This record gives sequence, C-alpha cells and structure tokens, in this order.
Amino acid sequence: MAAIDLTIDSFNAFIDDNDIVIVDFWAIWCGPCKQFTPVFEAASEQHTDIAFGKVNTEEQQELAARFQIQSIPTLMIFREQMGIFAQSGSLSSAALEEIISNVRELNMDEVRTEVARQQESRA
Repeated sequence: MAAIDLTIDSFNAFIDDNDIVIVDFWAIWCGPCKQFTPVFEAASEQHTDIAFGKVNTEEQQELAARFQIQSIPTLMIFREQMGIFAQSGSLSSAALEEIISNVRELNMDEVRTEVARQQESRA
C-alpha cells in the first residue's frame, strides 16, 4: 500500500486504525528527504500489513510542532497507538528493514509494563 499523506485532521485516526504505523516527516526542499523517499515508498509497497504515512512539515506545521520535529527527514513509528521509535536522518533500505523487523518482534505487553513502571517512578 502506498504511503498516505497525513494532515492534522487525519493523523489521530490513522494511528488509531492501524496496528503498526510508520510516519515520514519531510519537506519538498529537503535533499535527504528526497533520498529517503524511494526507500520509504518501496517499504510501503513491500509491507502491506503496515500503514505508512507522510507528513509534509511545511504544510502541516502544527503536526510537526506537536511531535517537536527539528530535523527532517524524521521517521516515527507507532505500534498499538504508542510511539515506540523516532529517528532523524535518511535511512538505507537495509536499515529500515532492520527497524521494521525489530518493531514486529516487540512484545507490547512488556513495553506497556516498562512505560507504566517509568511513569510511576516519575510520580
């Protein structure tokens, strides 16, 4: 499935409606973004069980601010509505495939338990 252009109006529903979501924050003027786009698009075609979205940071400044995007491209991954990964910079196909493999292998019960433990220690 090709990547979907996300807006402030569609973002939350996109995260809520999909188990694994990979989001590319980018801008048209960004050289590294242009290098990463074919890698991201190829992954979106290969992994049809994962939802891929793109956020144009120039057009969706509110979303970029919400996620404190300071460098592009920035890749964010959500699993079961939880943000689990964020990294700036262009990735190779091999690096993106490794990240996707690691995301699939995550035990989300363990992740939720660890997040709860960290939140309790801050309280």
